[in-house]
Amino acid sequence: MEHYEVTIIGAGLAGITAARRLMKQGRSNILLVDKGKSVGGRLATRRIAGGRADHGAQFFTVRSEELAEEVQEWLDAGWVREWFGDDHPRYTAVDGMNGLAKQLADGIPTLLETRIEKLLENDGGYRVYGADGSEWQTDSLYLTMPAPQVLELFRNSTVSMPEPVKKQLKGILFEPTYVGLFEFNKPTELPGHGHLDQELPEGVERIVDHSKKGISDDVIVSVYMTGDWSRKYYGEDYVMSLVKEKAEAYLPWDDLESEQLKRWRYAQAKKVMKESCLDVSGDGRLIVGGDAFLRPNDEAGRTRFESAYLSGKDAAAHLRW
Repeated sequence: MEHYEVTIIGAGLAGITAARRLMKQGRSNILLVDKGKSVGGRLATRRIAGGRADHGAQFFTVRSEELAEEVQEWLDAGWVREWFGDDHPRYTAVDGMNGLAKQLADGIPTLLETRIEKLLENDGGYRVYGADGSEWQTDSLYLTMPAPQVLELFRNSTVSMPEPVKKQLKGILFEPTYVGLFEFNKPTELPGHGHLDQELPEGVERIVDHSKKGISDDVIVSVYMTGDWSRKYYGEDYVMSLVKEKAEAYLPWDDLESEQLKRWRYAQAKKVMKESCLDVSGDGRLIVGGDAFLRPNDEAGRTRFESAYLSGKDAAAHLRW
């Protein structure tokens, strides 16, 4: 049976960052696991016809010196660029946000399309069980899935969780997000950089033209709905028509070629954790974190790219081997 020093469940930015930090410390016997077909989580890019669209995180900002130092390396490597915002730059990935995730995860031992369904605590650490029948032993764990999924995993496992920790995790509340993806046969009249998030109809968070953003040869547009709006209509079968109705005045609907709808169940946390990670085991062997886990001095106070990065960085420092 395979044996790892650290298993990281969830290959979004928090998980990737923790794995990178551990490998920089000389730890190579680690495993990054995700149920998806690709690393990245909400650093997600979808190919549509001859184009592509970011349909999760669109950009990121930098407030901490730690992330600023990393981003400079990414700029030098040509992975990211400044997109817009002179006073507070918004950075985006040159090859789409999922492209950045893949570049960051390059060289990390990774197991994809594997959903973890159970954990068993034992004297040596933890036995990890995949839904596909796979299993392995690990000394330590870092769980980066949304808090409801962490709680569900613990309900199916023989791993103790202190009541105060359980209460803290239950206090993290997520909102869903719907994203309409539209392919057009003619250019849009959106701003030159392709991003609009001001004076939009109620329920619309942002509209992004990915050809103007610079990642798509074809005109592909994402229409992001707010968490409140998405929660109100979550699960309804007429959501796409409502999205189009809301964005009617902004896009060339007579030249619509195709449409898709993406639903993020855990897109953003309405209530966050004011700690960058939680030590469930009390001895550094089982850590929970992710973008909803913010440092106590976090100025933004909301889930974002940087909060995921800092959670992963802090978790790597806290893990015991």
